[in-house]
Amino acid sequence: MTIPTREQWETLYQSLHIEGRAFVDGAYRDSIGGDTFDCISPVDGRALAAVASCDAADAELAVAAARRTFDSGIWARQAPAQRKRVLIAFADLLLANARELALLETLDMGKPIADSLSIDIPAAANSIRWSAEAIDKVYDEVAPTPHDQLGLVTREPIGVVAAIVPWNFPLMMACWKLGPALATGNSVILKPSEKSPLTAIRVAQLALEAGIPAGVFNVLPGYGHTVGKALALHMDVDTLVFTGSTKIAKQLMVYAGESNMKRVWLEAGGKSPNIVFADAPDLHAAAEAAAAAIAFNQGEVCIAGSRLLVERSIKDQFLPLVLEALKAWKPGHALDPQTRVGALVDGTQLDTVLGYVEAGKADGATLVTGGERVLEETCGVYVQPAIFDGVTNAMRIAREEIFGPVLSVITFDSDEEAIAIANDSPFGLAAAVWTSDISRAHRSARALRAGSVWINQYDGGDMTAPFGGFKQSGNGRDKSLHAFDKYTELKATWIKL
Repeated sequence: MTIPTREQWETLYQSLHIEGRAFVDGAYRDSIGGDTFDCISPVDGRALAAVASCDAADAELAVAAARRTFDSGIWARQAPAQRKRVLIAFADLLLANARELALLETLDMGKPIADSLSIDIPAAANSIRWSAEAIDKVYDEVAPTPHDQLGLVTREPIGVVAAIVPWNFPLMMACWKLGPALATGNSVILKPSEKSPLTAIRVAQLALEAGIPAGVFNVLPGYGHTVGKALALHMDVDTLVFTGSTKIAKQLMVYAGESNMKRVWLEAGGKSPNIVFADAPDLHAAAEAAAAAIAFNQGEVCIAGSRLLVERSIKDQFLPLVLEALKAWKPGHALDPQTRVGALVDGTQLDTVLGYVEAGKADGATLVTGGERVLEETCGVYVQPAIFDGVTNAMRIAREEIFGPVLSVITFDSDEEAIAIANDSPFGLAAAVWTSDISRAHRSARALRAGSVWINQYDGGDMTAPFGGFKQSGNGRDKSLHAFDKYTELKATWIKL
């Protein structure tokens, strides 16, 4: 894929009309209260748009539209094959508008433009396409009954789905939810993060153009404590799906209990261990992966390999390899196609990351490299990826999710100690193991309390693999056929013949 130059991206920006309004019942509209917030790019501080700040009144309007369209059957009662055709058209439109969407994604949340164009937008489209292709290949069941009875087990769309998605992969995370939710026949209200709402707002129009009926897909930008809370408490929302922090995930569970016991599916925080044993098959490959696992997307990744567990006997050999690999991950202007580390999402996140750097120093860890703000002259929000050595699992930088490029290096002496350290966390989202011993690989994978375990790689898998966590990393799964479980109800129908 040829990636345009920075100058070409700037030219494209000049031609953009950036939409900031909500999308309800097939049309863009201002928030009912008329409130807006400024969308400022972390790349260079430019003002992008005034975005509708929705609240409970807007939630009421969107839920009513979603319920009406669901009850009408205009989407829910279509044959799965017909919904498939429409969703494939939607995926095609995402790719047809890839450059616009990539530019919006980068300017909105700061990630490198090359990643937006070659990773995020194709992955978003693929997620929609995969769910669409799967939906007419998922069969219901016939129970083993006596000859004079017929037992049917069927899946039905659950109804109105509210999806609250994060700012780090705005469109891809949205499509992980939209694909299975729409494919199974539900009506959806998407609440993007106030830090990166622009692609969600834009693709609502593309969904309508693809043939998704008005009212089936709605977008409400705004803050979590206003419109997010209103959706979570709404008595006519049947399911709430969320990706974000563990703190907010817990609060959403409370809201569900306070309202209608809506199903709540949560993908929350992580503090993922990346375990390198002395018998790793390729230490250079492991080092490259360790650097990428913390620096990709500026470390703003829920599965970031933020705890690097290294067997003591190779630590002095391995750590310099990681330092060398990290040299390739230098911050640069996010619209430069050569940039691998873009801007943090905003100044608040910068302060958070720098605060953890100071906490690591205060707790006695050794800052080996990075950890400082850079490129201030751009007016953007950039930080140099950091590595701490001499970390213990009791330190804040090893226990709390930073959501930034800060790597904690922890040593161990045995398999048992490595697993104990890895599992000594409230999180259980992902883990990786590097070893040449097939038995050790399997033993470790079984022992690790994590929803994804990768062997001799970091961040493996595709749409066929479920994604989600153990413990306080959440419940439910995105991707794969397992995602359909979140958006359907099981019905048992027993017939006497």
